[in-house]
Amino acid sequence: MSGLVLVVGNKNYSSWSLRPWLAMKLLGLEFEERRVSLYVPGAKERLLDYSPAGKVPILIDGERRVWDSLAILEYLAESHRSLWPAAPAARALARSISAEMHSGFAALRQHMSMNIRKRHPGKGRTPEALADIARIVAMWSDCRTRFGAAGPFLFGAFSAADAMYAPVVLRFRTYAVELPPPCRAYADAVLALPALGEWIDAAQRETESLPQFEMYG
Repeated sequence: MSGLVLVVGNKNYSSWSLRPWLAMKLLGLEFEERRVSLYVPGAKERLLDYSPAGKVPILIDGERRVWDSLAILEYLAESHRSLWPAAPAARALARSISAEMHSGFAALRQHMSMNIRKRHPGKGRTPEALADIARIVAMWSDCRTRFGAAGPFLFGAFSAADAMYAPVVLRFRTYAVELPPPCRAYADAVLALPALGEWIDAAQRETESLPQFEMYG
């Protein structure tokens, strides 16, 4: 694949943008990044120039437009089989937990939004958010126990599932969520990825502050 363009939003806040960006970096793909500052005048119109959904992320591959993080990951997986685990049982589980991340965890999103630049230890711990955290810890532990022996990620080698949960790792860092040792080791492995470090560095250089994501000051 060549001539790829990925349209992303603010790196400090846009968890959805991070997911395909990280996967493309880990796949070693060359692509042009186009950043659109979100929630400012004209942002929606700029995004509508790229896709009818008017949301980030958007992958441009020639005449093709692919939007939505999970759709982009599936599109990339058609050319890069390593993006999902090779074993059918592991691949089925990886797709299931990725879809669960895509559609669920509303309380975590609401009360612990991604904010790379800030630290809010102890904040956002509503009963619903704590239930979301417990479910994620259970999933991570299950994946690591059953399929993680070959490497430090959920299914050993880095996969689309890790791309889907990378923003959660960053949320857990921001809000100082305590994790059991296997999950802590997994989160540390994700944080140690040079590509994620590149994204974090870019987020820290951003100057926009979006009030809807700064609920704790």
